[in-house]
Amino acid sequence: MTVLERFLTYIKIETTSHKASNTCPSTSGQLILAKMLVEELLALGLKDAKVDKNGYVMATLESNTQKDIPNIGFIAHMDTAPDITTKNINPRIVKDYDGNVIILNKDLNIELSPNDFPELLLYIGQDIIVTDGTTLLGSDDKSGIAEIMTAIEYITNHSEFEHGTIKIGFTPDEEIGRGADLFDVDKFNAKYAYTLDGGQIGELEYESFNACDATLIFNGRNVHPGHAKNKMINSMDIAQELHAMLPSTQKPQFTENYEGFFHQLYIEGTVETTKTAYIIRDHDLNKFQNRKSLMSAAVDFLKNKYGTNTVELTIKDSYYNMSEKIKPVYEIVKIAEKAIIDLGIKPLIKPIRGGTDGSRLSYMGLPCPNIFIGGHNFHGKYEFVPIQSMEKSVQVIVGIVKEFVKTSV
Repeated sequence: MTVLERFLTYIKIETTSHKASNTCPSTSGQLILAKMLVEELLALGLKDAKVDKNGYVMATLESNTQKDIPNIGFIAHMDTAPDITTKNINPRIVKDYDGNVIILNKDLNIELSPNDFPELLLYIGQDIIVTDGTTLLGSDDKSGIAEIMTAIEYITNHSEFEHGTIKIGFTPDEEIGRGADLFDVDKFNAKYAYTLDGGQIGELEYESFNACDATLIFNGRNVHPGHAKNKMINSMDIAQELHAMLPSTQKPQFTENYEGFFHQLYIEGTVETTKTAYIIRDHDLNKFQNRKSLMSAAVDFLKNKYGTNTVELTIKDSYYNMSEKIKPVYEIVKIAEKAIIDLGIKPLIKPIRGGTDGSRLSYMGLPCPNIFIGGHNFHGKYEFVPIQSMEKSVQVIVGIVKEFVKTSV
């Protein structure tokens, strides 16, 4: 199967993860995909391919050389983001893209325009897979899965291809921050791994955000508005007051590169009770801690102003900047960089403005740089992926395997 055929097969399975679920995986569709991948891996000759009770898929392609090559892994996640549904995805291939506006959905007047997304112009003359404007495409991360599977098929079909032991891992619930929760690093048994979860062709990332979730509950007091003077406490007003105390320019829409942010995910409430949640991000650990302290200080100020029971704050760290664990073994980044350069692609080495399973796995003893899958506009209806970028990602995986052979004895 080609990488395109695999991708179009995988996206038919609805694998949206759900944070409110207490199960692992959080949705049953992920298990359906997991079992399909196991069957495919077994058919490729990876005899130990299995999915465990929590939905983690692992498999091994045994070494065929006497060289001392470290076990390396390739990892992708099976779930798709809960921002928009992946039910009944209706993909379309725009062949030989001409640089003009792509009509995603004529009836709903939804279009993918280079005026809004200038990166489209990088792919003039290529074949682009798009949505119909009503769902995610699922490139994040089913492109990554398809690329890993296609690379493994290439290697197994070429008996002359020398390689060390290759470990394959597919995780559930990455999009809701749980992808590494139950990942058995010892069982996986790789010295290094690469996540296939990047974006644009050429991307190679070994730095991620430090990240946490902040959940707040504001408690007010409701009385009849006609008799409210000096009695009513409007919880929605207090929530807005806190939001105004955060730096107005330090939001995702105003930041880039190494700049961190506060991002309000949602707010819902009444006079009596308001709930809201933020994600806090920064690449620099000290700045990250300062951001959390600023949030806590704002809460303390409001408690002093309105009463100690007015605001309840819960902060939970999600992951940390994986560069601390990858820099000591930076040669694995250089190996991936060379594999990219050898294909005539310009490496785009830059910090991830987010995190991957590798952000946590690196701290669990498995250093995991991140490689491009080729897609753009993840988590939204404007998601697209050039077929040629997916094909190049397959070749990068194969190239990394070759480089490990070359650098070993």
